[in-house]
Amino acid sequence: MAAPPWSSPGWSPLTSSAEPDPLAELAALDAIFSALAHPARRQILLFLQLRGGALGAGEIAGRFACRWPTISRHLKVLVAAGLLEVTREGRERRYTLASARLTEIPGRWLAWFQESR
Repeated sequence: MAAPPWSSPGWSPLTSSAEPDPLAELAALDAIFSALAHPARRQILLFLQLRGGALGAGEIAGRFACRWPTISRHLKVLVAAGLLEVTREGRERRYTLASARLTEIPGRWLAWFQESR
């Protein structure tokens, strides 16, 4: 299956003649905004960004005062939204920030509100 046009780095609703699948675009946007709705998840993303973009689960959990199951649920929401990628290294899970998805999908939505439209 070919990649959709909106998944390419240069695609924009302002410059593209190809229309993305609006339902898929809205579902991705809803997942991202839902993930960003909780302050702890925003802090996890910021912490990862400031620490180089990738950390082990224990390093992330050690940064927060809440219990491990709470952090684990937040990480699962971020992974489900596509904002984090997870890999296993032995017994440890390593989380990597998917910063392109964090900026591209909301960026395309925000482009609809630019004055030049």
